[in-house]
Amino acid sequence: MGNRGINRRQMTRALGLGAGLSTLSALPTYAATTKRPWPFLIGADVSWIPQDEAEGAIYFADGVQKDPLEILKSAGFNAIKLRLFVNPENGYSKRHPDKKWCGIDQTIAFAKRIKAAGLHYSLTFHYSDTWADPEHQNVPAAWAGLDTKGLIDAVYRHTHDSLLAMAKAGVSPDLILIGNETTFGTLWPQGRVPLTIPTGNPITDGNHMKVENAGGFDVFAQFLKAGLAACYDAAPDAKTAVHNHLGRHWPIVQNWMDNLISRGVRFDATGFSCYQQAAEGDWERTFAEYAKRYPDHGFFVAEYSSRKRYVNDIVHAHPNGWGAYIWEPTRHQEAVFDRFGHNAGEGPRPNLISQGLNAAEAPGSTPSAPAPARARTVGGRYDANNLLDIYRQMAKDYGAGR
Repeated sequence: MGNRGINRRQMTRALGLGAGLSTLSALPTYAATTKRPWPFLIGADVSWIPQDEAEGAIYFADGVQKDPLEILKSAGFNAIKLRLFVNPENGYSKRHPDKKWCGIDQTIAFAKRIKAAGLHYSLTFHYSDTWADPEHQNVPAAWAGLDTKGLIDAVYRHTHDSLLAMAKAGVSPDLILIGNETTFGTLWPQGRVPLTIPTGNPITDGNHMKVENAGGFDVFAQFLKAGLAACYDAAPDAKTAVHNHLGRHWPIVQNWMDNLISRGVRFDATGFSCYQQAAEGDWERTFAEYAKRYPDHGFFVAEYSSRKRYVNDIVHAHPNGWGAYIWEPTRHQEAVFDRFGHNAGEGPRPNLISQGLNAAEAPGSTPSAPAPARARTVGGRYDANNLLDIYRQMAKDYGAGR
């Protein structure tokens, strides 16, 4: 984003960051990058790898032990996405507080491996000590009790300091997502956005249609702008994105985007989660309508698992479709590795809501598929399977070299 001509000091003053964050004004106007800023991103979120390796996971391709990043790269992947928690020792890593998985130190260490492998590096900020998703956007313990102004400042400082630490380590991200699956906002309740359009998923609708004490889009937009301002200040060459988990639902996406843009939130692209549809063609409709309505923004799939070729093809069909990231493909859902002679994940999930609800759309609220009868550990041997052939062919067809 260095070519936008944004004066970083002016940006900070405009946001009020140097004066107690009284009120966030609109970010300066810029011409976003419409076309792909890189080759099409055949990406994967594999933040579990270091944690699994610490518990004994080893990875093989054609019977030869290799670095899992090398295996993915040789199969056509050119991009890796990681997640960052605020203080994981207070949440995600509470059982092993010394590990701080997906904390700043662990993320920098893994990012160095990604950069050394010559892969594109993307980062998602979870503004929480643990998973931030459509059903959970919990305020970090260190930020508890802060009012809205205090949270705005905390978002900026955490984002800025994290990115500055990465820059000093030589691992600045290429693409930064401000928040994870923030369809209903972030940092609840202040930054929560009540649902006004039914999703068709009864669990999601029941949890989000009637919400009290929510700050709505006005506060949510301020949180996003604080994170984006930190990106401009600490990682000016990175592209920025926001993340909506309902890639299947165009009316909700349009309402969400229009509310953010009308409040002066400026970003380069939108990432979507694409785990399940209500009807066949939902994702295609969203991408087509998005490309028409927001021609100055890119888009990509930030999370998916099944229907690998289909999801990538419908993004690649649009000049402003940047790519797609499969979520934790080493051992989630339809995994690209086998263990004990079986797929390392739980298997593919239903494509349509009528076929059964996918827990990925309402994490923690929807019953998950029954656990496999075999023992489930994260250590042990992982063998690359034939699903990687899909990516080899995609890389060839798309010309998606780094």
